[in-house]
Amino acid sequence: MQAKSYRTVAVPAQDEFTEKKSRFIGFIAPVTTEQEAAEFVEEIRARHREARHHCYAYLLRQGNLSRFSDDGEPSGTAGRPILEVLQREELTDVCVVVVRYFGGVLLGTGGLARAYTQGCKQAVAAAEILSMHPAVECNLTADYGFYSRLQSLLAAYGAVVRETDFAGEITLRFMLRAERLVPFAGALEEASAGGLAPTVTGECFYPFPEV
Repeated sequence: MQAKSYRTVAVPAQDEFTEKKSRFIGFIAPVTTEQEAAEFVEEIRARHREARHHCYAYLLRQGNLSRFSDDGEPSGTAGRPILEVLQREELTDVCVVVVRYFGGVLLGTGGLARAYTQGCKQAVAAAEILSMHPAVECNLTADYGFYSRLQSLLAAYGAVVRETDFAGEITLRFMLRAERLVPFAGALEEASAGGLAPTVTGECFYPFPEV
């Protein structure tokens, strides 16, 4: 897998604040297609029909696509500031909607841009950020006498064990960062005197813990 690592969010999150009597609520969610982004925007719009504005931006890995909307606010004061926050945070496959309930006090173009920037920042801060890395899923079977050594090897190469079967021999299913497969296989071969090698069963992106 040649694709690069990327950052996204795990699940939807939200936060809000009030600026000069206007209520701003920032919503963030993981999305992978334009349709998913549009559905999220419409979901928030339906939940907050009384709000004056539903401004949004999203970034997708597919086609390196970005879109934003000021939704009636002065041009450049809402959607683009939201998008710029996502770009600075290096987030992708993500959509942010900032809802504004107008409080009767005008904020001016600068004030609006700052408010929508803050709405996005707070939504991002409320979210769980995932660092997604190219990964391989592997299976490996070993005897009990090698289990302790195998655990040490897996830990040394940052593998995440997904499943362990102790019936008969020990069979492990684990995730490994793609660039670590070859060195891990080499270390495993050396440690087992050529007796063991991982079997790759799939490729994907996986959120490995940061170390």
